[in-house]
Amino acid sequence: MKKILLIIIGIFVLVSCNNKSSNNKTVKQPLTQKLLNYATGFAVNNFEDYKEVIVFSPWKKGEIYARYYLVKDIKTKTPNDGEKIKIPLKTLASTSVTHLEFLSLLDEIQTITGVCSPALIYNPELQKNIQAGKITDLGDAFSLNVEKTLVLKPEALMTSGFNQADAAAQRIGQAGIPVIFNNEWMETSLLGRAEWIKFVAVFYNKEQLADSIFTDIEKRYNELKDRALKVKKKPKVMSGNNFRGTWYMPAGQSFMGQLFSDAGGDYFYANDTTTGSLPLNVETVLKNFAETDVWLNVNFSTIDELIKTDSKHEFFHPVITRQVYNFNKRLLPSSANDFWESAVARPDLLLGDVIAILHPELLPDYEFVYAEKLK
Repeated sequence: MKKILLIIIGIFVLVSCNNKSSNNKTVKQPLTQKLLNYATGFAVNNFEDYKEVIVFSPWKKGEIYARYYLVKDIKTKTPNDGEKIKIPLKTLASTSVTHLEFLSLLDEIQTITGVCSPALIYNPELQKNIQAGKITDLGDAFSLNVEKTLVLKPEALMTSGFNQADAAAQRIGQAGIPVIFNNEWMETSLLGRAEWIKFVAVFYNKEQLADSIFTDIEKRYNELKDRALKVKKKPKVMSGNNFRGTWYMPAGQSFMGQLFSDAGGDYFYANDTTTGSLPLNVETVLKNFAETDVWLNVNFSTIDELIKTDSKHEFFHPVITRQVYNFNKRLLPSSANDFWESAVARPDLLLGDVIAILHPELLPDYEFVYAEKLK
């Protein structure tokens, strides 16, 4: 019995060692990992033969939404739990204007061969290519024209993960076109959104350029923020306007809510812990914001238009003092607004605008990039 017991133990130890050895061979450790300062929605791991890009779920914390393995040679062996993509990309279709400034900063705007809602694009180079017929109209982002996308055959489609299951994206992926989910819109800070330039850069082998660009933007942003936070008096800020009985105010932890704070503003919902928008009735807004100093992000060009839309607007102090601003300075007749496009990647410019409004003494002779005072 003693001899048999020793044999069984020996077999157990041998099997355990073999399993451990097998696991060590199959589970590779990355050589390096991309360090991110603000963005929380993605991760990049660099291996010897490939790069692993992970996109986390916007809805379930810690859950993986998509995984990509980027290779120089499509024959390179990669794990089977993700999409293999050959890089650098030569052609790309994009469904959102929020992706475009990243590509422009990386000097890869020419790789765009298909877009959604071309009339809403501000970028001059893309508009030129659209007019020249070099870029295909793929319809609306929420009802993507799958057939046109398949005929176009871009090397990848970059889209935003608005739904946990996107039928159009699934069909395109099943047809062999990789779908890259760029979820910068789910970040709660402006610098977090801007840091997604590092995500885009990986697909073009331009990580060093992206790091350099973002470092400069981060430095300018934080220098402006530090100056604004030293002011003694913080003007009260409000945002948006009444739309069919509902007023959507930025939540305290939204990127707009944090923008007001970083610019040295006093925002009523600054201590709110939620993200996104707060749907409020007009009575609540009047109660909490009637005596506000500055009104930002109004989607009108004149005070008269603002009041004509809703007579209650004239009861707010900023209307009386003419301290109402929109972000429509770069607005085209087609409704394309660069505020929704380049400001995503250039939060330093947007912060500069808001600081110049709230604390003009800090930035004398400043010229607005996105903001415009209502006439």
